[in-house]
Amino acid sequence: MVVKKRLRAVLIPLALYGVSGLAVGYFVHHAQSGQRGLDAKRELQLERTRIEATLGALQQERADWEHRIGLVRSHQIDRDLLEEQARVMLGRVHRNDVVIMVDPELRPAPALAARSIN
Repeated sequence: MVVKKRLRAVLIPLALYGVSGLAVGYFVHHAQSGQRGLDAKRELQLERTRIEATLGALQQERADWEHRIGLVRSHQIDRDLLEEQARVMLGRVHRNDVVIMVDPELRPAPALAARSIN
């Protein structure tokens, strides 16, 4: 009897500590690497940083395009911009332009292909 009481006095708290430790371990594991854990938070922050960088680049590109469109829409059209667009659309060059022949597979976008040196 005495042995059973001592065994019970030791095993019951030990079992409770073990179950409590497993429950805490379970929650700590999922807090670290679960679907909404710290690892997922870090990945979301990295993705947010990438998206913000892309957004900044796109906003800059939009500002550049708005500036170019503003030059064409104004009361006086910028002659250099008009000439550049006409050359790109018609595929022509000025006699003072320097033409660099590029392999067709490596050719840049049409808007960047014709550049005049004035």
